[in-house]
Amino acid sequence: MNTITHILPWIQLVLSVLMVVLVLLQRSADGIDGSAFGGSGGNMTYFARRGAERFLFVATIVVAVLLTASTLVALAF
Repeated sequence: MNTITHILPWIQLVLSVLMVVLVLLQRSADGIDGSAFGGSGGNMTYFARRGAERFLFVATIVVAVLLTASTLVALAF
């Protein structure tokens, strides 16, 4: 028990930094082209994630779930 309370903040710190890095590495949305401010907005395209982009997407979800689980564990102790 005592070990968990000492290690858990470090795990959360590493997961949160990893989460920020993964989010920043992802490609920005094509829909942010000024359409909300009067731009054309007609050039939105939908695409399938492939390769490294898919890996970053799945890794971000996994890290988010792990960060949420570690937060819930921290609340229990």
